[in-house]
Amino acid sequence: MHAATDTAEATRLDKWLWAARFFKTRALAAEAIDGGKVHLNGERVKRSKGVKVGDDVRIRAGLYEHRVIVKSVSDRRGPATVAATLYEELAESRAAREALLEQRRMEVAAGAEDPGRPSKRDRRQIQQLRKRGS
Repeated sequence: MHAATDTAEATRLDKWLWAARFFKTRALAAEAIDGGKVHLNGERVKRSKGVKVGDDVRIRAGLYEHRVIVKSVSDRRGPATVAATLYEELAESRAAREALLEQRRMEVAAGAEDPGRPSKRDRRQIQQLRKRGS
């Protein structure tokens, strides 16, 4: 099993994002980089830009945003336990994601009263009311 490479080396940003398991495929990682959803050290970069230890990476995926510091570089995708050692997520990034997740949970709970489509019984009652109103 190939672990992280030497700290003096750099690896392509798309490969690192794939190896760190932020994206399922390198193609999806490259698409996100090209779409401006990934920033390296506060700048929009190309997918071939080298990632080094200590770099600040910001990844927007859907509604969530991850801000991580590169702890190790690797160009091979391994188990999730190994991938988690490649970066360290900043505390404020984690707190913001958890707050957004909690907010979304509350929105779903508030909208739970919507029963959806009327049942057969409901439709019959609606038809009776319409007949009475005419």
